[in-house]
Amino acid sequence: MSEIMIIGGGAAGMMCAIAAADAGHQVTLLEKNEKLGKKVFITGKGRCNITNDSDVENLLQHTMRNPRFLYSAFYTFDSSRMMEFLTEEGLKIKTERGNRVFPQSDHSSDVIRTLERAMKKRGVTICLNTTVTDILVTDGQCRGVEVKDASGRKKELVADAVVTATGGVSYASTGSTGDGLRFAGKLGHKVTDVMPSLVPFEIREDFCRQMQGLSLKNVSLKLTKGRKILYEELGEMIFTHFGISGPLVLTASCYYTKPEDDLTVHLDLKPALSEKQLDERILRDFGANKNSYFKNSLNKLLPSKMIPVIVELSGIAPDKPVNEVTKEERRKLVALLKNVEMHISGLRGFSEAIVTRGGVSVKDVDPGTMESKKVRGLYFAGEVLDLDAVTGGYNLQIAWSTGYLAGISIQ
Repeated sequence: MSEIMIIGGGAAGMMCAIAAADAGHQVTLLEKNEKLGKKVFITGKGRCNITNDSDVENLLQHTMRNPRFLYSAFYTFDSSRMMEFLTEEGLKIKTERGNRVFPQSDHSSDVIRTLERAMKKRGVTICLNTTVTDILVTDGQCRGVEVKDASGRKKELVADAVVTATGGVSYASTGSTGDGLRFAGKLGHKVTDVMPSLVPFEIREDFCRQMQGLSLKNVSLKLTKGRKILYEELGEMIFTHFGISGPLVLTASCYYTKPEDDLTVHLDLKPALSEKQLDERILRDFGANKNSYFKNSLNKLLPSKMIPVIVELSGIAPDKPVNEVTKEERRKLVALLKNVEMHISGLRGFSEAIVTRGGVSVKDVDPGTMESKKVRGLYFAGEVLDLDAVTGGYNLQIAWSTGYLAGISIQ
């Protein structure tokens, strides 16, 4: 029986503790917060999108960076295994649109409680308010950790293996402050540059502010770099005081490369209509409002908050009678509705990012065990690694899978 220390009581850390305990090890989980699963608690807007009920190939396809590294982890512990585990531990779950899995109660706290109960049942020692300040290594072998308790006292804890499951640097208020990245770097691992992912876009155009709070459904969003299309999807988004957010935008942010790239967002407000059909629709609306001004003729076509913006962008005089709007002006209006352009000035920060892109280089970690190639007995799991995926439960599945694989691989 080995003595295992796991740093971090998030998704990866808790699953690792359960797997390691099941493998017969003596497990201690070290969490610097006053409670476990602080980031799990806020995922899925507090509902916790546990996983995506799909096969391994689909999980890999939705992983943005280093998917091949996850073959062993996903095939060892996929989404069906995770769902089965939670059900066996007494949590009722449900599957929604896009195969997204949630607790039946819609409360993320029920997921955390289930994992906590599972750990206690297996004899895992949970130490809250305990900050790990260093990982102790002698002759290339991990031998424990140095911790600081709530009163500031430091002490060394001896272990046969240490698992770093500290998360990335997004939502620092949950405890993800990059500790694991610092430990890894100090011990000779390459740490790739980190940046926010699954995060809203800041937009140069000021009209977003005018539409602040407006949600759009069934619109098509396209992200381009020059003529190259980086991402295109149909779905929901919202305008904010700084730019745009919502599911479409968060996923599009995965394709954002670097600040110096000139990226453009193209919004098709009426993706179900061809330009010809949209022109016919506008003509019908104009016909029903023969004596109206242009600015008053779009209320059946667009949300009221958007009308002043579209009127301005169209270049058509607001007080022009609709029966005087020319065919050419109408053609430009149709083109605008099918392609509202917005230029990205940057991403919002880590405080709003659902996940961190970048982290401990997967080249320094054995994909079959999650053990470091630099330090024997040191393992990594979850968001601390250079792995990230799109929305839909995929990032949490990366945490469950890598945590589980690390837990069962410890000798």
